[in-house]
Amino acid sequence: MQTKLSEQAKGLPRADEAESILRSCVHCGFCNATCPTFQILGNELDGPRGRIYLIKQLLEGEEVTEKTQLHLDRCLTCRNCETTCPSGVTYHTLLDVGRAELERRVSRSSGSRLLRQGLRQVIPRPAVFNTLLKAGQLARPLLPRSIQQKIPRAAVAPKVRPVARHARRMLILEGCVQPALSPNTNAATARVLDRLGISIVAAQQSGCCGATDYHLDAQQAGLERARRNIDAWWPEIEAGAEAIIQTASGCGAFVKEYGHLLRDDPRYATKAARVSKLARDLSEVLREEPIEALRAGKRERIAFHCPCTLQHAQKLGGAVEGVLTRLGYELTNVPDGHLCCGSAGTYSITQAELSTALRDRKLDALESGNPQLIVTANIGCQAHLDGAGRTRVRHWIELIEDALS
Repeated sequence: MQTKLSEQAKGLPRADEAESILRSCVHCGFCNATCPTFQILGNELDGPRGRIYLIKQLLEGEEVTEKTQLHLDRCLTCRNCETTCPSGVTYHTLLDVGRAELERRVSRSSGSRLLRQGLRQVIPRPAVFNTLLKAGQLARPLLPRSIQQKIPRAAVAPKVRPVARHARRMLILEGCVQPALSPNTNAATARVLDRLGISIVAAQQSGCCGATDYHLDAQQAGLERARRNIDAWWPEIEAGAEAIIQTASGCGAFVKEYGHLLRDDPRYATKAARVSKLARDLSEVLREEPIEALRAGKRERIAFHCPCTLQHAQKLGGAVEGVLTRLGYELTNVPDGHLCCGSAGTYSITQAELSTALRDRKLDALESGNPQLIVTANIGCQAHLDGAGRTRVRHWIELIEDALS
Protein backbone atom coordinates (compact mmCIF):
# COMPACT_ATOMS: atom_id res chain seq x y z
CA MET A 1 0.00 0.00 0.00
CA GLN A 2 1.09 3.60 -0.54
CA THR A 3 2.34 5.47 2.50
CA LYS A 4 3.30 9.01 3.43
CA LEU A 5 4.79 9.09 6.90
CA SER A 6 4.58 12.33 8.85
CA GLU A 7 7.77 14.25 9.53
CA GLN A 8 7.45 13.27 13.18
CA ALA A 9 7.09 9.57 12.31
CA LYS A 10 10.11 9.73 10.01
CA GLY A 11 12.19 10.57 13.08
CA LEU A 12 11.25 7.38 14.90
CA PRO A 13 14.08 4.83 15.35
CA ARG A 14 12.26 2.15 13.31
CA ALA A 15 10.50 4.41 10.81
CA ASP A 16 12.09 2.89 7.70
CA GLU A 17 11.29 -0.63 8.87
CA ALA A 18 7.67 0.29 9.61
CA GLU A 19 7.22 1.97 6.23
CA SER A 20 8.68 -1.04 4.44
CA ILE A 21 6.26 -3.35 6.22
CA LEU A 22 3.27 -1.11 5.44
CA ARG A 23 4.20 -1.06 1.76
CA SER A 24 4.48 -4.87 1.65
CA CYS A 25 0.81 -5.24 2.63
CA VAL A 26 -1.55 -5.62 -0.34
CA HIS A 27 -4.64 -5.43 1.94
CA CYS A 28 -5.98 -8.74 0.57
CA GLY A 29 -7.69 -9.68 3.84
CA PHE A 30 -6.50 -13.29 3.95
CA CYS A 31 -5.22 -12.52 7.46
CA ASN A 32 -8.69 -11.85 8.79
CA ALA A 33 -9.74 -15.41 7.99
CA THR A 34 -7.32 -16.76 10.61
CA CYS A 35 -7.43 -13.93 13.16
CA PRO A 36 -8.98 -15.13 16.44
CA THR A 37 -10.28 -11.72 17.52
CA PHE A 38 -11.81 -10.99 14.12
CA GLN A 39 -13.59 -14.34 14.20
CA ILE A 40 -15.17 -13.51 17.55
CA LEU A 41 -15.86 -9.79 17.14
CA GLY A 42 -16.39 -9.54 13.38
CA ASN A 43 -15.01 -5.99 13.35
CA GLU A 44 -12.60 -5.03 10.58
CA LEU A 45 -10.60 -2.99 13.09
CA ASP A 46 -10.17 -6.09 15.27
CA GLY A 47 -8.40 -7.96 12.49
CA PRO A 48 -4.84 -7.53 11.17
CA ARG A 49 -5.81 -5.61 8.05
CA GLY A 50 -7.79 -3.07 10.06
CA ARG A 51 -5.06 -2.71 12.64
CA ILE A 52 -2.51 -2.14 9.89
CA TYR A 53 -4.67 0.72 8.59
CA LEU A 54 -4.88 2.17 12.10
CA ILE A 55 -1.08 2.07 12.44
CA LYS A 56 -0.72 3.61 8.98
CA GLN A 57 -2.99 6.50 10.00
CA LEU A 58 -1.02 6.89 13.23
CA LEU A 59 2.32 7.09 11.41
CA GLU A 60 0.93 9.45 8.79
CA GLY A 61 0.04 11.92 11.51
CA GLU A 62 -3.73 11.50 11.63
CA GLU A 63 -5.63 11.85 14.87
CA VAL A 64 -5.66 8.80 17.13
CA THR A 65 -7.80 8.15 20.19
CA GLU A 66 -8.47 5.63 22.94
CA LYS A 67 -10.51 3.72 20.34
CA THR A 68 -7.33 3.14 18.32
CA GLN A 69 -5.65 1.94 21.48
CA LEU A 70 -8.52 -0.44 22.23
CA HIS A 71 -8.26 -2.19 18.86
CA LEU A 72 -4.48 -2.56 19.11
CA ASP A 73 -4.75 -3.79 22.71
CA ARG A 74 -7.18 -6.49 21.60
CA CYS A 75 -4.54 -8.01 19.34
CA LEU A 76 -3.14 -11.24 20.81
CA THR A 77 0.10 -10.93 18.83
CA CYS A 78 -0.44 -14.60 18.00
CA ARG A 79 1.12 -14.02 14.54
CA ASN A 80 -1.33 -16.38 12.88
CA CYS A 81 -1.76 -13.66 10.28
CA GLU A 82 1.94 -13.86 9.43
CA THR A 83 1.62 -17.59 8.72
CA THR A 84 -1.38 -16.85 6.48
CA CYS A 85 -0.07 -13.74 4.71
CA PRO A 86 0.96 -14.39 1.06
CA SER A 87 3.04 -11.19 1.03
CA GLY A 88 5.21 -11.96 4.05
CA VAL A 89 4.08 -8.96 6.10
CA THR A 90 5.92 -9.00 9.47
CA TYR A 91 2.87 -7.73 11.29
CA HIS A 92 4.20 -8.14 14.84
CA THR A 93 7.10 -5.79 14.15
CA LEU A 94 4.76 -3.14 12.76
CA LEU A 95 2.53 -3.62 15.80
CA ASP A 96 5.51 -3.02 18.11
CA VAL A 97 6.25 0.27 16.37
CA GLY A 98 2.61 1.31 16.36
CA ARG A 99 2.01 0.48 20.01
CA ALA A 100 5.11 2.36 21.14
CA GLU A 101 4.11 5.52 19.26
CA LEU A 102 0.48 5.21 20.35
CA GLU A 103 1.57 4.94 23.97
CA ARG A 104 3.37 8.24 23.57
CA ARG A 105 0.39 10.00 21.98
CA VAL A 106 -2.61 8.59 23.87
CA SER A 107 -2.80 8.54 27.66
CA ARG A 108 -4.20 5.44 29.34
CA SER A 109 -6.75 5.51 32.11
CA SER A 110 -5.34 5.35 35.62
CA GLY A 111 -6.80 1.85 36.07
CA SER A 112 -5.13 0.55 32.92
CA ARG A 113 -1.78 2.07 33.90
CA LEU A 114 -1.94 0.59 37.38
CA LEU A 115 -2.82 -2.86 36.05
CA ARG A 116 0.02 -2.89 33.55
CA GLN A 117 2.55 -1.52 35.99
CA GLY A 118 1.43 -4.07 38.58
CA LEU A 119 1.89 -6.93 36.14
CA ARG A 120 5.36 -5.65 35.30
CA GLN A 121 6.27 -5.53 38.98
CA VAL A 122 5.02 -9.05 39.73
CA ILE A 123 5.44 -11.39 36.76
CA PRO A 124 9.17 -10.87 35.99
CA ARG A 125 10.10 -11.30 39.66
CA PRO A 126 9.98 -15.01 40.64
CA ALA A 127 10.13 -14.41 44.40
CA VAL A 128 7.27 -11.89 44.36
CA PHE A 129 5.20 -13.98 41.96
CA ASN A 130 5.68 -17.16 44.00
CA THR A 131 4.65 -15.45 47.25
CA LEU A 132 1.47 -14.03 45.73
CA LEU A 133 0.69 -17.34 44.04
CA LYS A 134 0.88 -19.26 47.33
CA ALA A 135 -1.37 -16.72 49.02
CA GLY A 136 -3.87 -16.99 46.18
CA GLN A 137 -3.88 -20.80 46.31
CA LEU A 138 -4.64 -20.70 50.04
CA ALA A 139 -7.56 -18.34 49.48
CA ARG A 140 -8.74 -20.01 46.26
CA PRO A 141 -11.81 -21.82 47.72
CA LEU A 142 -13.17 -18.53 49.05
CA LEU A 143 -12.86 -16.59 45.80
CA PRO A 144 -15.36 -16.17 42.93
CA ARG A 145 -14.99 -18.75 40.16
CA SER A 146 -13.83 -16.12 37.67
CA ILE A 147 -10.86 -15.37 39.93
CA GLN A 148 -10.29 -19.03 40.88
CA GLN A 149 -9.65 -19.79 37.22
CA LYS A 150 -6.75 -17.33 37.23
CA ILE A 151 -5.08 -19.20 40.11
CA PRO A 152 -3.46 -22.44 38.88
CA ARG A 153 -3.89 -25.77 40.62
CA ALA A 154 -0.98 -27.06 42.69
CA ALA A 155 1.97 -27.97 40.49
CA VAL A 156 3.68 -31.35 40.23
CA ALA A 157 6.66 -31.33 42.59
CA PRO A 158 10.02 -31.37 40.78
CA LYS A 159 12.30 -34.37 41.01
CA VAL A 160 16.00 -34.00 41.69
CA ARG A 161 17.99 -32.80 38.71
CA PRO A 162 21.06 -34.81 37.70
CA VAL A 163 24.44 -33.23 38.25
CA ALA A 164 26.29 -31.92 35.21
CA ARG A 165 28.52 -34.81 34.13
CA HIS A 166 28.60 -34.87 30.34
CA ALA A 167 30.93 -33.20 27.87
CA ARG A 168 27.93 -31.85 26.01
CA ARG A 169 26.48 -28.90 27.93
CA MET A 170 23.50 -26.66 27.24
CA LEU A 171 22.10 -23.68 29.08
CA ILE A 172 18.44 -23.65 30.08
CA LEU A 173 16.30 -20.57 30.56
CA GLU A 174 14.56 -21.05 33.92
CA GLY A 175 11.88 -18.45 33.24
CA CYS A 176 10.03 -16.15 35.61
CA VAL A 177 6.65 -17.81 36.33
CA GLN A 178 7.43 -21.38 35.28
CA PRO A 179 9.47 -22.23 38.41
CA ALA A 180 6.35 -21.54 40.48
CA LEU A 181 3.61 -22.73 38.13
CA SER A 182 5.31 -25.84 36.76
CA PRO A 183 8.59 -26.44 38.62
CA ASN A 184 8.98 -29.96 37.26
CA THR A 185 9.18 -28.85 33.63
CA ASN A 186 12.85 -27.92 33.59
CA ALA A 187 13.73 -30.71 36.03
CA ALA A 188 12.12 -33.23 33.68
CA THR A 189 14.02 -31.67 30.78
CA ALA A 190 17.34 -32.09 32.61
CA ARG A 191 16.59 -35.73 33.41
CA VAL A 192 15.55 -36.63 29.86
CA LEU A 193 18.56 -34.90 28.30
CA ASP A 194 20.86 -36.53 30.86
CA ARG A 195 19.71 -39.89 29.49
CA LEU A 196 20.85 -38.66 26.08
CA GLY A 197 24.30 -37.58 27.27
CA ILE A 198 23.57 -33.87 27.57
CA SER A 199 24.06 -31.90 30.78
CA ILE A 200 21.95 -28.88 31.60
CA VAL A 201 23.28 -25.72 33.22
CA ALA A 202 20.81 -23.20 34.65
CA ALA A 203 21.23 -19.87 32.89
CA GLN A 204 21.77 -17.11 35.42
CA GLN A 205 19.40 -14.34 34.37
CA SER A 206 17.35 -11.40 35.59
CA GLY A 207 14.23 -13.52 36.06
CA CYS A 208 12.51 -12.79 32.75
CA CYS A 209 13.43 -12.93 29.08
CA GLY A 210 12.09 -9.37 28.74
CA ALA A 211 8.87 -10.17 26.90
CA THR A 212 6.57 -9.11 29.75
CA ASP A 213 7.96 -5.58 29.90
CA TYR A 214 8.29 -5.32 26.14
CA HIS A 215 4.65 -6.21 25.48
CA LEU A 216 3.28 -4.08 28.32
CA ASP A 217 4.26 -0.71 26.89
CA ALA A 218 7.78 -0.73 28.33
CA GLN A 219 9.89 -1.74 25.37
CA GLN A 220 13.13 -0.20 26.60
CA ALA A 221 12.80 -2.00 29.94
CA GLY A 222 12.30 -5.26 28.05
CA LEU A 223 15.42 -4.65 25.98
CA GLU A 224 17.41 -3.83 29.11
CA ARG A 225 16.43 -7.23 30.54
CA ALA A 226 17.64 -8.78 27.31
CA ARG A 227 21.01 -7.07 27.71
CA ARG A 228 21.33 -8.29 31.30
CA ASN A 229 20.52 -11.83 30.19
CA ILE A 230 23.16 -11.70 27.47
CA ASP A 231 25.76 -10.53 29.99
CA ALA A 232 24.80 -13.32 32.41
CA TRP A 233 24.86 -16.06 29.76
CA TRP A 234 28.00 -14.96 27.96
CA PRO A 235 30.58 -16.73 30.19
CA GLU A 236 28.87 -20.10 29.62
CA ILE A 237 28.58 -19.39 25.90
CA GLU A 238 32.29 -18.66 25.71
CA ALA A 239 32.94 -21.85 27.68
CA GLY A 240 31.30 -23.86 24.90
CA ALA A 241 27.58 -24.21 25.68
CA GLU A 242 25.96 -25.74 22.59
CA ALA A 243 22.60 -24.09 22.94
CA ILE A 244 20.26 -22.05 25.13
CA ILE A 245 17.19 -24.21 25.60
CA GLN A 246 13.73 -22.79 26.18
CA THR A 247 10.94 -24.99 27.48
CA ALA A 248 8.47 -22.08 27.27
CA SER A 249 7.89 -21.24 23.63
CA GLY A 250 6.88 -17.67 24.51
CA CYS A 251 10.32 -17.02 26.00
CA GLY A 252 11.94 -18.81 23.09
CA ALA A 253 10.20 -16.63 20.53
CA PHE A 254 11.43 -13.48 22.27
CA VAL A 255 15.01 -14.65 22.86
CA LYS A 256 15.25 -15.59 19.19
CA GLU A 257 14.45 -11.93 18.41
CA TYR A 258 17.26 -10.50 20.55
CA GLY A 259 19.49 -10.26 17.50
CA HIS A 260 16.92 -8.27 15.54
CA LEU A 261 15.80 -6.05 18.40
CA LEU A 262 19.37 -5.14 19.40
CA ARG A 263 20.88 -5.04 15.93
CA ASP A 264 21.58 -1.29 16.17
CA ASP A 265 23.12 -1.47 19.63
CA PRO A 266 26.90 -1.16 19.11
CA ARG A 267 27.69 -2.92 22.40
CA TYR A 268 25.28 -5.82 22.10
CA ALA A 269 24.48 -6.39 18.42
CA THR A 270 27.07 -9.12 17.87
CA LYS A 271 26.41 -10.88 21.16
CA ALA A 272 22.63 -10.66 20.70
CA ALA A 273 22.90 -12.24 17.27
CA ARG A 274 24.96 -15.07 18.78
CA VAL A 275 22.42 -15.63 21.55
CA SER A 276 19.55 -15.75 19.07
CA LYS A 277 21.45 -18.28 16.98
CA LEU A 278 22.01 -20.49 20.03
CA ALA A 279 18.40 -20.22 21.26
CA ARG A 280 16.54 -23.47 20.61
CA ASP A 281 13.17 -24.79 21.64
CA LEU A 282 13.40 -28.11 23.48
CA SER A 283 11.69 -29.85 20.55
CA GLU A 284 14.50 -28.70 18.23
CA VAL A 285 17.03 -30.43 20.46
CA LEU A 286 15.15 -33.69 20.95
CA ARG A 287 14.20 -34.15 17.32
CA GLU A 288 17.92 -34.39 16.46
CA GLU A 289 18.70 -36.97 19.14
CA PRO A 290 18.24 -40.80 19.13
CA ILE A 291 15.10 -40.54 21.26
CA GLU A 292 13.83 -43.97 20.24
CA ALA A 293 16.22 -45.33 22.86
CA LEU A 294 14.03 -43.66 25.48
CA ARG A 295 10.89 -45.66 24.64
CA ALA A 296 9.54 -47.07 27.88
CA GLY A 297 6.42 -47.22 30.01
CA LYS A 298 2.77 -46.63 29.21
CA ARG A 299 1.39 -44.44 26.46
CA GLU A 300 -1.62 -42.22 27.05
CA ARG A 301 -3.98 -40.88 24.41
CA ILE A 302 -3.14 -37.19 24.32
CA ALA A 303 -4.07 -33.95 22.59
CA PHE A 304 -1.26 -31.52 21.85
CA HIS A 305 -1.91 -27.79 21.98
CA CYS A 306 0.67 -26.10 19.78
CA PRO A 307 1.23 -22.58 21.16
CA CYS A 308 1.17 -19.67 18.75
CA THR A 309 4.70 -18.76 19.80
CA LEU A 310 5.84 -22.20 18.66
CA GLN A 311 3.94 -22.61 15.39
CA HIS A 312 3.63 -19.01 14.16
CA ALA A 313 6.55 -17.16 15.76
CA GLN A 314 9.20 -19.91 15.71
CA LYS A 315 7.73 -21.78 12.73
CA LEU A 316 7.99 -25.11 14.60
CA GLY A 317 4.51 -26.45 14.06
CA GLY A 318 4.72 -30.24 14.03
CA ALA A 319 8.07 -30.40 15.87
CA VAL A 320 6.71 -31.55 19.23
CA GLU A 321 4.15 -33.78 17.56
CA GLY A 322 6.98 -35.47 15.66
CA VAL A 323 8.91 -36.16 18.86
CA LEU A 324 5.86 -37.55 20.64
CA THR A 325 4.93 -39.75 17.67
CA ARG A 326 8.46 -41.18 17.49
CA LEU A 327 8.11 -42.13 21.14
CA GLY A 328 4.88 -43.99 20.49
CA TYR A 329 2.26 -41.57 21.78
CA GLU A 330 -1.17 -41.49 20.16
CA LEU A 331 -2.13 -37.92 19.30
CA THR A 332 -5.76 -36.97 18.77
CA ASN A 333 -6.88 -34.71 15.95
CA VAL A 334 -7.33 -31.08 17.08
CA PRO A 335 -9.63 -28.99 14.84
CA ASP A 336 -8.47 -25.43 14.14
CA GLY A 337 -5.14 -26.14 15.79
CA HIS A 338 -3.76 -22.89 14.34
CA LEU A 339 -5.99 -20.70 16.53
CA CYS A 340 -4.85 -19.05 19.76
CA CYS A 341 -5.99 -20.29 23.17
CA GLY A 342 -6.28 -16.73 24.48
CA SER A 343 -3.40 -16.80 26.95
CA ALA A 344 -0.97 -14.58 25.02
CA GLY A 345 1.23 -13.54 27.93
CA THR A 346 -0.77 -11.17 30.11
CA TYR A 347 -3.72 -10.99 27.67
CA SER A 348 -5.79 -13.31 29.87
CA ILE A 349 -5.69 -10.57 32.52
CA THR A 350 -5.83 -7.41 30.41
CA GLN A 351 -8.51 -8.78 28.04
CA ALA A 352 -10.24 -11.32 30.29
CA GLU A 353 -13.54 -11.67 28.43
CA LEU A 354 -12.03 -12.27 25.01
CA SER A 355 -9.39 -14.54 26.50
CA THR A 356 -11.97 -16.74 28.22
CA ALA A 357 -14.01 -17.08 25.04
CA LEU A 358 -10.91 -18.16 23.11
CA ARG A 359 -9.89 -20.58 25.85
CA ASP A 360 -13.27 -22.30 25.89
CA ARG A 361 -13.22 -22.68 22.10
CA LYS A 362 -9.73 -24.13 22.25
CA LEU A 363 -10.63 -26.62 25.00
CA ASP A 364 -13.67 -27.77 23.03
CA ALA A 365 -11.37 -28.48 20.08
CA LEU A 366 -8.71 -30.18 22.21
CA GLU A 367 -11.27 -32.37 23.98
CA SER A 368 -13.13 -33.35 20.82
CA GLY A 369 -10.89 -36.41 20.40
CA ASN A 370 -11.45 -37.58 23.99
CA PRO A 371 -7.82 -37.39 25.13
CA GLN A 372 -6.74 -38.58 28.56
CA LEU A 373 -4.44 -35.60 28.87
CA ILE A 374 -3.64 -32.32 27.11
CA VAL A 375 0.00 -31.29 26.72
CA THR A 376 1.49 -28.04 25.51
CA ALA A 377 4.83 -26.26 25.14
CA ASN A 378 4.30 -22.92 26.87
CA ILE A 379 3.70 -22.20 30.53
CA GLY A 380 1.22 -19.40 29.83
CA CYS A 381 -0.97 -21.65 27.69
CA GLN A 382 -0.61 -24.46 30.21
CA ALA A 383 -1.80 -22.37 33.16
CA HIS A 384 -4.55 -20.70 31.13
CA LEU A 385 -6.05 -23.93 29.78
CA ASP A 386 -5.63 -25.85 33.02
CA GLY A 387 -7.31 -23.04 34.94
CA ALA A 388 -10.66 -23.98 33.41
CA GLY A 389 -10.65 -27.11 35.57
CA ARG A 390 -11.44 -29.45 32.67
CA THR A 391 -8.98 -31.95 31.17
CA ARG A 392 -5.61 -31.77 32.92
CA VAL A 393 -2.91 -29.82 31.04
CA ARG A 394 0.83 -30.40 31.45
CA HIS A 395 4.07 -29.66 29.63
CA TRP A 396 4.85 -32.35 27.08
CA ILE A 397 8.33 -33.11 28.46
CA GLU A 398 6.78 -34.18 31.78
CA LEU A 399 4.85 -36.87 29.93
CA ILE A 400 8.08 -38.28 28.51
CA GLU A 401 9.85 -38.09 31.86
CA ASP A 402 6.97 -39.89 33.59
CA ALA A 403 7.12 -42.70 31.06
CA LEU A 404 10.86 -43.13 31.58
CA SER A 405 10.37 -43.28 35.33
